Amino acid sequence: MEKYYPQQTIEQAVSCSGIGVHSGKNASITIKPAPENHGIRFRRTDLPGTSDIPALFNMVVDTSLATVIGSQGAIVSTIEHLMAAFTGLAIDNALVEIDGYEMPIMDGSAREFAKILNQAGIVQQKMPRWFFVVTEPITIQDNDKYVTVTPYPRFKISCSIQFANPVIGTQELSFDLTPENFTKEICRARTFGFIQDLQYLKMFSLGRGGSLDNAIVIDNDKILNAEGLRYTDEFVRHKLLDCLGDFSLLGMPILGHVKTYKSGHELNHKFIKEFLARKQSWETKPVVM
Repeated sequence: MEKYYPQQTIEQAVSCSGIGVHSGKNASITIKPAPENHGIRFRRTDLPGTSDIPALFNMVVDTSLATVIGSQGAIVSTIEHLMAAFTGLAIDNALVEIDGYEMPIMDGSAREFAKILNQAGIVQQKMPRWFFVVTEPITIQDNDKYVTVTPYPRFKISCSIQFANPVIGTQELSFDLTPENFTKEICRARTFGFIQDLQYLKMFSLGRGGSLDNAIVIDNDKILNAEGLRYTDEFVRHKLLDCLGDFSLLGMPILGHVKTYKSGHELNHKFIKEFLARKQSWETKPVVM
């Protein structure tokens, strides 16, 4: 009898809290187990009576500074790091309760989210996971930036970034996704930015929660964080983390090789829409273990 990859959830509820990187407001979240075929959904506990917001591409309302989902006047911002943790640890079903509109940034990576999810315990469910199995290439391009996916027997992602700044330069990384690889190689990579951009954002009441505690901050040719980098190529690893979070909004995992060059939240979201429009280029089915 064939055995399929099962859906997964967490065994018990877990919580954490912290500051929102853009709002500067504190928020607490509680992540709870959810039944099969529930998916990942967010619930604003400070707005009683509003509907849960599914973490799906058609719920995205903004991608300018972070991935923001919303429904019926309620939004949840900066979900990509938690979504990357769900994807990296192969968690399909969970309810995320939050008492504000922006997710806590924690240390700027997915490390704390992965830590509490592992502490909660990850349990298999009876229903099989369904996958988007890519059967022919799909590409979206914006000048020299692009996202493409080609057939591949597992989920593989390759990211390339290029910055004129000498601290970053050109970085590339290819990664076969497993929970072990994600925990070791990706989840600790922090978001990054330039000191002049942070100052500019704060002029417009954005980036209020950004600090050396939750981001790598670059000033010309030096890193301001006293502890330095967690990986020599931490910048591209964080871009890959963001991509995992963004592509999770497809609602099912991909079997294919995703390649990105200089992509961000906006281009990733455009790619998802193109991907779903190209129904002849993939099929959905459970996959044998």
